[in-house]
Amino acid sequence: METMSSKTSRNATLRKRRHARVRRKVAGTAERPRLAVFRSNRHIVAQVIDDQTGRTVASASTVEADLRSGTTGNTSAAAAVGKLVANRAREAGVSRVVFDRGGFLYHGRVAALADAAREAGLEL
Repeated sequence: METMSSKTSRNATLRKRRHARVRRKVAGTAERPRLAVFRSNRHIVAQVIDDQTGRTVASASTVEADLRSGTTGNTSAAAAVGKLVANRAREAGVSRVVFDRGGFLYHGRVAALADAAREAGLEL
């Protein structure tokens, strides 16, 4: 019988394997950086990354003070992060990105973040 910690580490290992599979196909360039998403139980983080230079162009997270006021682990918080990262990316001169779901299913908070980023003007 699996213990809780071994099950958690197995799930994390499988997610990292899925993420590596996605990353083989998805790479950010200067013209079209990568919008990478990480989701934990409590928070969600989004970064716009130029992989050619290894530079983060823009980022947003529910850990930030202005987004931390309410609940941080739901779809409305993820949508707020998507909107904020899209605005910061546009300020940095980025209008088109390639979406990296980070090995997570495109569902729930990950999809809410992507939809909000689209509505805020990013082309995914």
